[in-house]
Amino acid sequence: MTEKISKTKIAKEEKTAPAKKEHYFEAVGRRKTAIARVRLYTRKNGFIVNEKDPAKYFPLLSQRKEIIAPIEKMKIGDKLGVIVRVKGGGLSAQAEAVRLGIARALVKFNQDFKKRLRRVGYLTRDSRMVERKKYGRHKARRGHQWRKR
Repeated sequence: MTEKISKTKIAKEEKTAPAKKEHYFEAVGRRKTAIARVRLYTRKNGFIVNEKDPAKYFPLLSQRKEIIAPIEKMKIGDKLGVIVRVKGGGLSAQAEAVRLGIARALVKFNQDFKKRLRRVGYLTRDSRMVERKKYGRHKARRGHQWRKR
């Protein structure tokens, strides 16, 4: 019976052994209904968006330039790795959400970046959302068309 107890204790100790932890800075960016969770890794290089290459995920060059703009502005593209999980909204809104998330993560990485990123406008959350449809109307504001006969 003592053998069984010791085996279970050993098995529990093996499970709770500390795993090798990677250091990263995490931030969230939002735009319309798009939400981007961004992780900046200090020991990795590369850029991944939803487990894909950004060139495959964002087909337009303007969207790809937009997501790497904060990193290029700080001139640290070769030192950091970026992994992004983004959902909701369209591709343009997702690109802007990723840009905001990367900028916020860069500020956590180095507080000195905040002033430059704020001046360019990368830390400003664009709060414009689609207005909800109201009852008794066709759309959010469009009323019914009046007819005389």
